[in-house]
Amino acid sequence: MEIDIFKDILVPVIGGLGIFMLGLEFMANGIQALSVNKMRAFLARAAGTPIKGVLAGTFITGVIQSSTAMTVMVVGLVNAGVVGLRPAISVIMGANIGTTLGNGLIALPLGPLGLILGGIFALIYCFAKSEKVRNIALACMGFALIFYGLNLMTGGLRPLRNLPEVMELLQTLKADSYFNLIKCVLIAAGVTAMIHSSSATIGIVMGLGAAGILDWTTAVAFSLGADLGTTITSWMASLNLSKNAKRAAYAHISFNIIGVCITVPLFFVSIGVLEWAMQWFGGDPAVAVMVDGKETFPLVPVAVGLYSTFFNIFNTLLLFPFIGVFERVLSRVGRTDAEDIEDYSTPRFLDGKLSNDFARAVPAIQQETQRHLQAGAMFLDIARGDKKAPSDPGEHYLATDILSRDIRNYTANLMKEDLPYDQLDLIASLIEEADFTAALTESMHQVARRVKREKFGSQAQPIVDTALNKLDASLRAILPTYGLADPQMPAGHANYPEVEELRARTLSLGPNAGAAERGTILALLGSIERAEILIRRIDAERKSVNRQSVLSRAASRKENREQRMDEGGFSPVPAE
Repeated sequence: MEIDIFKDILVPVIGGLGIFMLGLEFMANGIQALSVNKMRAFLARAAGTPIKGVLAGTFITGVIQSSTAMTVMVVGLVNAGVVGLRPAISVIMGANIGTTLGNGLIALPLGPLGLILGGIFALIYCFAKSEKVRNIALACMGFALIFYGLNLMTGGLRPLRNLPEVMELLQTLKADSYFNLIKCVLIAAGVTAMIHSSSATIGIVMGLGAAGILDWTTAVAFSLGADLGTTITSWMASLNLSKNAKRAAYAHISFNIIGVCITVPLFFVSIGVLEWAMQWFGGDPAVAVMVDGKETFPLVPVAVGLYSTFFNIFNTLLLFPFIGVFERVLSRVGRTDAEDIEDYSTPRFLDGKLSNDFARAVPAIQQETQRHLQAGAMFLDIARGDKKAPSDPGEHYLATDILSRDIRNYTANLMKEDLPYDQLDLIASLIEEADFTAALTESMHQVARRVKREKFGSQAQPIVDTALNKLDASLRAILPTYGLADPQMPAGHANYPEVEELRARTLSLGPNAGAAERGTILALLGSIERAEILIRRIDAERKSVNRQSVLSRAASRKENREQRMDEGGFSPVPAE
């Protein structure tokens, strides 16, 4: 029978590939519209430790069905300072596992049902009034179109077996030696890099394998290359972002490259293991099944999906113990002196092991709050253009905001029902101080932001300098050890004008300063005035409770309890 290349091959293959990729896009868009904001917030909370990061990455990628979207999301969160480099590396490891769920779904034999299910959900999408229902229908429609597109591709690729020229070319892509294996891996990586979807590449490979164009071993080799090629998207997403965001993308790239380099020498051994494992998943993938008088290989997609899943799980288990090494090596990539500035997004003193020891947890909170205050004072360095200060006030503020939330959550968790009133009162005081410190940091961020954005003339700059020195002097009431520039006059003799006087001097500049300059200075003075009010409020809050006395009583109560436990095994309660 003569084959019409356009009608029998090009139309179903190109059409099927387009429908397949459109299905992937619809499914990802529908699911992400329903849950991506919640997933992003969940990720920011959950990725606290490497193990939690892997689990969070696996779960979220399994839900949104796009390791590319997941990796880009992680890179964005790292860029925003919400997630650190170390947990980001573990999340990316989990994302590689999560995406294999989609490969497993693609392998399901649901092709014939794809069109009718796609049509049903398309009608629901068109006529639904609720945005939530439309997004659910979009995701389901995408899911159905994936199978229909794969079914079309498989049918269109099958006639290629009758074209000697094509089969001769494909014989060169047979993974029967290490050289040919590497060639297959690199070709699949290149295709994946071009279309930005490992799932699409694996879908094409499954179609070729199911049609008998590629033998199942070669199809598996191509899936290995797809995992390598998908790293290009995260790299592209990080190009214009922060160094840490780039490092997260490099982690994704190096993670997959190392995994492939380790797996390639073991490939033929792993194929033997897979062939043995396939007896529980239908049998030998090399055995053809006759469908409508034509040979098909329905177990090839199953074998590809299984191999992709176990490759990523094996890769994660192998490299997980080395997350710390990844972080140390990647943190040196493109490093500058500015990055040696302390990372204030991560608490230094808040130890979860102390949460049940009130007498030791409170001093830790006080130290962390003081550290938060020091981070806020750095905005004065930024405003003055200190070369050792953080270069981006917005990025530094994001770090302090994360630290502020951690302090409040840690402090609130100290509240237990059986605590005496004086301890509860101290916890409340610490929470208020942390809140005032966060507000002070925000005001000082506004000070730095306004000074950095405006170029002041010779008449306006002295007013700005005086205002910053005034805030510097006020800050010493609650942060006496912070290393800002000392006043030029002897201690006790430096007098700074009130905000009202500085405001009057600004208004009297007249033609000596532009309207934008004067407006910026007035806004700056407003921020400084708020900051000084908050400084006084923090000072008053510290004095509102005799903290040392409460801590002494708490330590004494704990010591008495431990002594009673040592003596009798139980805490005696007087009989009534």
